[in-house]
Amino acid sequence: MTQIVVPTLGESVSEATVAQWLKKEGEAVKADEPIVELETDKVTLEVNAPADGVIVKITVGEGETVEVGALLGEMGEGAAAANDTPAAAPAKDESLKEEAPKTAEAAPALAKEEVESADVKTSPAVRKMLADNNLEAAQVPASGERLSKEDVQKFIADNKEAKAASLSLPPSAPAPATDAHPPRAETGPREERVRMTKLRQVIASRLKEAQNNAAMLTTFNEVDMGPVMELRKQYQDQFVKKHGIKLGFMSFFVKAAINALKEFPAVNAEIDGTDIVYKNYYDIGVAVSTPQGLVVPVIRDADQMSMAQIEAKIVDLGTRARDGKLTIDEMTGGTFTITNGGIFGSMLSTPILNAPQSAILGMHNIVQRPMVMPNGAIEARPIMYLAHSYDHRIIDGREAVSFLVRIKQAIEDPARLVLDV
Repeated sequence: MTQIVVPTLGESVSEATVAQWLKKEGEAVKADEPIVELETDKVTLEVNAPADGVIVKITVGEGETVEVGALLGEMGEGAAAANDTPAAAPAKDESLKEEAPKTAEAAPALAKEEVESADVKTSPAVRKMLADNNLEAAQVPASGERLSKEDVQKFIADNKEAKAASLSLPPSAPAPATDAHPPRAETGPREERVRMTKLRQVIASRLKEAQNNAAMLTTFNEVDMGPVMELRKQYQDQFVKKHGIKLGFMSFFVKAAINALKEFPAVNAEIDGTDIVYKNYYDIGVAVSTPQGLVVPVIRDADQMSMAQIEAKIVDLGTRARDGKLTIDEMTGGTFTITNGGIFGSMLSTPILNAPQSAILGMHNIVQRPMVMPNGAIEARPIMYLAHSYDHRIIDGREAVSFLVRIKQAIEDPARLVLDV
């Protein structure tokens, strides 16, 4: 008998929640095939089969909390359920008479079992999407073995199109009477209680802890994105041809932040008890929104990377974050964080610190706004509002404001990033 145990989860992570069993008891699996998903306070990870065999027993159910090394289940040898011992085959004529009614009776039971187990073959992100749209997993056709987010999105879009088509009337037809208070469609329960994922619990705890412990303050500024946009337009094709990746805005802000952090080291520091720990390295966290919640993967030693390397790393981390494939190490540490709410249309916000860091930079959307130019003329310019939240216990107002001004200067004059001024 082979044991399925909780693997080492990473530094400072001692427990996880069983999110979903991908295999059932009696189901054959191959070595290294994913059999169960675990959620930690940082990432979702898969536990693979230690060898070829059959899932004989599942000892921990979904939603239960387990520690490193805990027994999740057991595997046996073979390619079918251990208890499935084939009986002697009856004569051909007798089997036809006996099996036909049994098959007919088993069909409804099998259909019921498929409906009841449909939600098992979904990820936490898919279950949340279903709950948000008052849907059951059994309602949505799956394109593969497991129901995916794309399946749910397609089902919702198709339903909207069908509903719009059914409501369309010919020009001569009178408009239907409208009810100011139409009856609510009873498509599901009015309330549903869903247990918070481990990641969501930790996000809530850490954000509240940051508000409670830090003397948090936010300073704002605006930046003219015109020079960077012109630079991207001029060199984008050459950049893509040479590096195989697009030149985005984030690499400019990462480079600008690093230059400013070198000038104002307190912004790159943290408080540890009664000590201030100054960091002489620059591990920049980039906030990424995922179906499970906001995560902050870290770009290690970003000061030693080119802009092409930074862009490639951001794309890689962002993609794997949304797919739930980040490692614990990639989520740990960081000396300074950048978050971009502008991709969702945010005009202005006050980002919360990513403890134990002492500062965070918030980017926002780019909007054409009137701006007075040095010659006195008024022009419409692509303006982005920047927000710099900081811990006033360690960073003074002068440092916080000057730090943000340095970033503004570097973005409005990108040559500064090359000249390091």
